[in-house]
Amino acid sequence: MKKTLLAEFTAREGTEDQVARLLRDYARKVREEDGNLVFDVYTRASSPRAYWIFEVYRDEEAFRTHLGAPYGGPFNAALAPLIEEDASVLTFLDPRDPAA
Repeated sequence: MKKTLLAEFTAREGTEDQVARLLRDYARKVREEDGNLVFDVYTRASSPRAYWIFEVYRDEEAFRTHLGAPYGGPFNAALAPLIEEDASVLTFLDPRDPAA
């Protein structure tokens, strides 16, 4: 079963360029992971400092591999002082068939 999640955070005022640069580099690396199917970065239209990252991994094992990637820790350490939250807020999603 695919592992799907939404990561949310808000860039502190004045850190927008740094956050965008960090995300650009990180997204490139994550998208190269064998088990990553989707890593889409969004900002809220009404609040461009609010980021939503939609991630889909092939399965739980691919997600665990992602968590162990050597660039994840440095990315999170660099991001933490640039965002309003203590860390990204993660919401795990389960698929639902609206026709069922």
